[in-house]
Amino acid sequence: MPTLPDDPDPATELYRHRTEAVSVDRGDGPPVVFSHGTLMDWTMFQPQLDALAPDYRTIAYQNRARTDRWQGPYDLDDLADDCRTLVDAKGIDSCVLAGMSMGGFMALRYALSYPDTLDGIVLIDSMATPHEEAEQETYQQWIDTTKDAGDVPDQMADIVGNMLFGETSNEERTDLVNHWKNRWQTYPGTAIYDEVMSWLYRDGVADRLDEIDVPVLVLHGEEDISIEPERAEAMLDDLPDARMETIPEAGHSSNLENPGPANDALRSFLADVY
Repeated sequence: MPTLPDDPDPATELYRHRTEAVSVDRGDGPPVVFSHGTLMDWTMFQPQLDALAPDYRTIAYQNRARTDRWQGPYDLDDLADDCRTLVDAKGIDSCVLAGMSMGGFMALRYALSYPDTLDGIVLIDSMATPHEEAEQETYQQWIDTTKDAGDVPDQMADIVGNMLFGETSNEERTDLVNHWKNRWQTYPGTAIYDEVMSWLYRDGVADRLDEIDVPVLVLHGEEDISIEPERAEAMLDDLPDARMETIPEAGHSSNLENPGPANDALRSFLADVY
């Protein structure tokens, strides 16, 4: 069971994420930078920071939606530029970039824009193709509702809980799922709206995967219903140097739901890269 960070108290620390550190930098050695997905924050990578430091310099950071820069519009290219700014500010010449879902969408674009700063990529429950039109319509309805409500309504939190966590987690790791539901309900509705809009209507990059010449690890939860594993597996034919590891008993947040197998795959991949 992954360790849960302290919950903010919504009544007294509403959206505390604006004022807490925007990045965490731990350990020594080759650098690994983690970029979270929609509705998540850097703490989703706590199991990886615990496992990889001090052998690696592990950096996890907040994307715009979890900081005081949450207002949009912005897009994935802007998020890639933000990541490059962070890498430069940390004095990193090159790194392995690990992105979950939206973070993975960004990481692929980062690789195409800043290839000289990468040693490898980890794509966690992500894909290179755009969402289908029916999915876009559903997500648009959800974020319109959230924006109008001003926050995440209880019913919406339940729906998202089933999208971001697998069946096993929803049945057996209720503390983990409820922790994140409570966290989501401290977010401004507009921040969530702008966050989703940054990627919802993106162009795919599947036709450019052959340009990515660094090693790639694809990690994917076997129970992911938001992005089914086969949609990630499709990238393997076009990436020059890629491997895939599926994580059992995990959904869309596979590195957080079942960190043991995820960390084993990460360690093996990083040992080969470095």
